[in-house]
Amino acid sequence: MSKITRQGTNQILSSSVEYHNFVYLAGMTADDLSKDIKGQTAEVLAKIDAALEANGTDTTRLLSAQIWLKDIRDRGAMNELWTAWLPAGMAPARACVEANMADPRHLVEIMITACR
Repeated sequence: MSKITRQGTNQILSSSVEYHNFVYLAGMTADDLSKDIKGQTAEVLAKIDAALEANGTDTTRLLSAQIWLKDIRDRGAMNELWTAWLPAGMAPARACVEANMADPRHLVEIMITACR
């Protein structure tokens, strides 16, 4: 039976799950909810970098991304940071939608799947 490795597990979720060299990250949100969309996006991308590194991978190995925005009009501002963060030619398959967030102060949530 193949091994499943979980990190950051609590009653509700694991922050990451690795199986057969695929790494599934939970949706990441900012901790400082006083920040604007760019500030929250920068914080989320930094958290994703740390989670990828903890799982032995990086942004060159992204497969897919799901992005939820509180206000879809923030897409352009979020994309400025997103495109600067991605290595050239390494964009994953992606969806970006507007959504009601669990906490209305959350402006962005990003969920990533990568490989090792």
